[in-house]
Formats: sequence, C-alpha cells, structure tokens
Amino acid sequence: MSRFCTVRTEFKDGRALVDALMETGQWEMDQIEIHHQPQHLFGYCGDQRAEKANIIIRRKHVGKLSNDIAFLKSEDGSYQAIISDYDKNKYGTQWNQKLKGSYAYHKLRRDQASKGRSVHRERLSNGRQRVTITGYR
Repeated sequence: MSRFCTVRTEFKDGRALVDALMETGQWEMDQIEIHHQPQHLFGYCGDQRAEKANIIIRRKHVGKLSNDIAFLKSEDGSYQAIISDYDKNKYGTQWNQKLKGSYAYHKLRRDQASKGRSVHRERLSNGRQRVTITGYR
C-alpha cells in the first residue's frame, strides 16, 4: 500500500488549478472531480483511504497501478497536493514545476479576462513561457 504525502502549494484558485491539471496531465474536465465538501481518496487496490480532498483525479485516470491524485483546500484557501509515494515518480518535482507554470498562466488569464483583457502565451525552447496581455485602455 502506497503512503499518501501532502505537499503545501501556492494554488488558491481552484478553477485555474483545474485548467492547469488538464493541460499538464492531459486529463479532460470529466476526469477531474470538484467537490465543495472533501471526498475520500482511494488507493491503487480500490481501498478507501482516510485522506480526503476537494479536487480529485481518480486512479483510473492516473495510471494502472496508481492511486488518486488530489488537492485539499486548506483553511487559508490554498490547496495542498496529495500524491502517493508511488505516483511521485511521474507526478513529482518536475511535473509540479510544469503545473505551477501552467497554473500561473491560467490564473492570470482568468483574472485579466474579468477585466476585458486578453492573455496570449508563447512557449519558449528553454521550457519557459512568454505571456502578453492586450486590451489595456
């Protein structure tokens, strides 16, 4: 049985986090559960675990021997990532860096759209991204 690890993140916008998850994990919206009340996670054998989360990608969408990948909303409004030791091989530090970059773009895009502005992104060869905001008056 894999142990779930909790990692504190800087993600506070759940919708931007879901957009980033879809981009970095190639999941579809219908594969990501969003819950107001945290729900139980499941291990790779289908066993219910004590851990709960608000944003959940069920194990069947993660990998054959994987556990659920999830994010729990904490008291301060930030999300804590809950990823098993086993799944950290694929969804560890490098993936988390991509998720952070994608989250930053989607958060900015959502914030600027509410102000009537457009955000365009260009991916650079070094893995970074260049973002341009248009629509200032």
